[in-house]
Amino acid sequence: MATWLRFCLPAIIGLSCAAWIGGMRAEAQTSVDVQLVLAVDASGSVSNERFILQQRGYASAFRSPRLLEAILGGANRAIAVTMTQWTGPLQQIQVVPWMVVSDQRSMHAFADAVDGAQRHLFGGGTSISGAIDHAMTLLSDTDFVGGRRVIDVSGDGANNRGRPAEDARDDAVNQGVNINGLPILSLEPNLDDYYRDNVIGGPGSFVVVASSYESFADAVLKKLILEISADGTWSGPFAVASYEPE
Repeated sequence: MATWLRFCLPAIIGLSCAAWIGGMRAEAQTSVDVQLVLAVDASGSVSNERFILQQRGYASAFRSPRLLEAILGGANRAIAVTMTQWTGPLQQIQVVPWMVVSDQRSMHAFADAVDGAQRHLFGGGTSISGAIDHAMTLLSDTDFVGGRRVIDVSGDGANNRGRPAEDARDDAVNQGVNINGLPILSLEPNLDDYYRDNVIGGPGSFVVVASSYESFADAVLKKLILEISADGTWSGPFAVASYEPE
């Protein structure tokens, strides 16, 4: 008996500890309806004034009662969201960490974090493919369970650095990730067509257009409500909508 205990007791303790740690990890995981990466253009074409308009637009959206209503309408009544800035193929930075938004306080906390995020990138081309690839690394490194995984790309230009945007899009979609787009038409009037053909992908993916940086805040609120409210089961044609300032 003593010999059996000497050899088996460590294994029993090890298995028990592993089960306990596994249980703790399971309890630490949070169920959400959407895991959302907000990928914000910080390329050279985006002046500081334009960058601030983007930043304020996202922050304003996360203070909107309409967005909170959309979040609370999901089965888990919560989303997980993070924000990243992007420019060239290897130039991306996560500026707001993953946060769970499940009530007004947590939603406003995310808005405050967006407001407080400094601009870290200022040039390096426009690599939408790099932004998508970077967003995929963020989605693969979370403790959240359930829900749709969505990349929200906003920008004012077509991909001109790195691999083709459609290749990154296809790789993401093949891994079960949806990509929605918010093109800003200030510099490229037909950018919405480019986003529809090369950037967005997955069931029910869509483009919401901002005709200018001044209309960005209104467009981003409507876009967030659409992608958070969606149940992820619709497989109809891509939707394209344009919004002007109210």
